[in-house]
Amino acid sequence: MSLGLTAKITKPITVGTRLLCDDNSGAKIVEVINVIGWKARLRRYPSAGIGDTVMVAVKKGKPEMVKKKEKAVIVRQKKEYRRGKERVRFEDNACVLIDDQGLPKGTEIKGCVAREIAERFPKVVGIASSVV
Repeated sequence: MSLGLTAKITKPITVGTRLLCDDNSGAKIVEVINVIGWKARLRRYPSAGIGDTVMVAVKKGKPEMVKKKEKAVIVRQKKEYRRGKERVRFEDNACVLIDDQGLPKGTEIKGCVAREIAERFPKVVGIASSVV
């Protein structure tokens, strides 16, 4: 899964980071428990950025969703990253729950989504309200 992104993404989201779940799947706040595709380095926490797939545990949301483990893709991050000559950053860290095929579990995304998501997850961008 070495698809090159157009931007140089910094990876500020580590294991234990709480993210806003930005879709209508039933989860509100999730916690990162693993980064999928992470290549290990001794004593270094796995980290992720925009466009990365992570395993999350649902912390707040509908009662049937709480304590469930899900896959998610990160769609926004507070830490700025470079896109060509400009720098991009968002107000919060957010993710969208996906299934094993990369399709979103919800039917709409409330906030905006980074343009880098469109390369790997076109279906996620299809249900987004806006792309930045």
